Amino acid sequence: MASERRIVLASDNAGKLREFGALLAPLRVEVVPQRALGIPPAPEPHATFIENALAKARHAAASAGLPALADDSGICCPALGGAPGVRSARFAGEQASDSDNLAELMRRLDGASDRRAHFTCVLVAVRAADDPEPLVAEGRWHGAIGEAPRGAHGFGYDPIFVVPQFGRSAAELEPEQKNRLSHRGQAARILIDLLASRWYG
Repeated sequence: MASERRIVLASDNAGKLREFGALLAPLRVEVVPQRALGIPPAPEPHATFIENALAKARHAAASAGLPALADDSGICCPALGGAPGVRSARFAGEQASDSDNLAELMRRLDGASDRRAHFTCVLVAVRAADDPEPLVAEGRWHGAIGEAPRGAHGFGYDPIFVVPQFGRSAAELEPEQKNRLSHRGQAARILIDLLASRWYG
């Protein structure tokens, strides 16, 4: 596959690699995880999803000398003032596991009447580290936090994110169904259109 059809994914998350690989397959784009190229994770010090995603994409592109794709995503709960937000992966601490973060979110929402939540995903693609025109796409997936984890699919907060129209958690959906509905799926479809028209058109 030609190098212009390779994109470095600025993430070491195996779940994200699977999802992006499937979502970008129609464009015949090979998604290469940054770890495979020896690229360490970038710092994520920013307060917004877009700033973190752009920093990660530029870092990966600079290190690999290839186009790069980064996402910053998380779950936001109005009852918690928008938390966990950009700290979703570290909600229970810097070395927290998915189960640690789930437990912390459920603890914080214990007894809360407002259990609304939405996932946000911001995707950024850059041709090079100094690309002045990054491609940016955003998706949101609205639902609620369930009372207990359910389901074996997905990753992250999926087991406690209840999808209203199905009455099931995101982790109870088949991967193809989740990709159609999810914040990452929504953002990826927008990004695919941008890639097709601006980079590969």
